[in-house]
Amino acid sequence: KRPINPIQDLHAYQKIKSIIKEFKPDIVHTHAAKSGFIGRLAAYQLNVPVIIHTFHGHVFHSYFNSVTSGFYKILERYAATKSDAIIAISEKQKYELSQIHHICSPEKIRVIPLGFELEKFSENSEEKRKSFRAHYNVDEDEVVIAIIGRLVPIKNHTLFLEALKEVKEKTTQKIRAFIVGDGEERKNIENKATELQIDYVDALKSKEKATLTFTSWIKNIDWVNAGADIIALSSLNEGTPVSLIEAQASSKPIVSTAVGGIENVVIQGETALLCDKEDKAHFARNLLALVESKELRNKMSKKGKSFVFEQFHYKRLVKDMSQLYHQLLAQKVK
Repeated sequence: KRPINPIQDLHAYQKIKSIIKEFKPDIVHTHAAKSGFIGRLAAYQLNVPVIIHTFHGHVFHSYFNSVTSGFYKILERYAATKSDAIIAISEKQKYELSQIHHICSPEKIRVIPLGFELEKFSENSEEKRKSFRAHYNVDEDEVVIAIIGRLVPIKNHTLFLEALKEVKEKTTQKIRAFIVGDGEERKNIENKATELQIDYVDALKSKEKATLTFTSWIKNIDWVNAGADIIALSSLNEGTPVSLIEAQASSKPIVSTAVGGIENVVIQGETALLCDKEDKAHFARNLLALVESKELRNKMSKKGKSFVFEQFHYKRLVKDMSQLYHQLLAQKVK
């Protein structure tokens, strides 16, 4: 479980140790902050030959106050001393971990981008597009903007709504926006939409058309992407934003903030328009540019698919990880 609970966490630590004793693995590879710390500590105590940890993102800024963030850094630095390798999922993340947050030396960090099963995002696109737009009563001449992810503070939906308001006031096109996902910020986001005079509906309660539609969770994101014309992201911090990889696999242009590993998963100006997370005007200009120009949307759509299939397919991930595992094991044998 994510929240820190000393009793439950101690129980988890003891359980992991019992599994390691029984299974006797050559490698323990951990993920996520708390589970990564507990898992590596247990593996080190039981002399597992190779211990690896992957940072998918990190919680060192924009999540907690400075005291809490500092505490997590201390824990991660200690855990890094018990690790044979740290995996960063982008070059920028490697730089942040080693040069900004000083978790470990750059020599210990290997950059291995994530890999995904991407084929479904390019299959039956036209059929899925018609289905999505029929389901949400979207006309063919309406430009659909979708933002996908948890409704939590770090995703900064306020920036998206402020840009949407400006685009609505300036565009010559008919637009529809969809917030796909749910979470603790849902009510605050609805209140912000009301404050900005953006009309919205809850798709689970109404089929009426509105500028903004809250869909709640949708499992088949390939269906959403097919129905959309633009994918947006307004986060304050990101590791590897899966929604942007999936968007490019679906041949969709992107408008996003340039935070975390985003610059490593898109091609600035070619598959995505990026801006500083504090620059509301720039985000709105980028969104308006894509809304206004079908030609620009089509141009940016073409390169995304080939780019992500080459860089982020699961077969590449398996190959990279296999090489690292065998390399580290060979060093232990020596």
